[in-house]
Amino acid sequence: MKLHLLLVAMMVVPACAAAQERKSCEDLKTEIAAKLDAKGVKGYTLEIVLKDQETTAKVVGTCDGGTKKITYSKGEAAAKPATEATKPQ
Repeated sequence: MKLHLLLVAMMVVPACAAAQERKSCEDLKTEIAAKLDAKGVKGYTLEIVLKDQETTAKVVGTCDGGTKKITYSKGEAAAKPATEATKPQ
């Protein structure tokens, strides 16, 4: 019985610590970008926004304790800065 309780405690303590860890948005954004770059993905934009902000972009992560999210946009407009993408031609 003591061994069983010890095993349960060994599994629960790290899980609680991981749940309380707050991942920095910049760190997570860098990790996601590295994974996309490693897969050869080009012409994308990762953006950090407030969790309640509405967006059409795909949410690819949450950070800062769930207060913000990271969104992913793909395509020519996503690769350009917003001021260039919205300029009339």
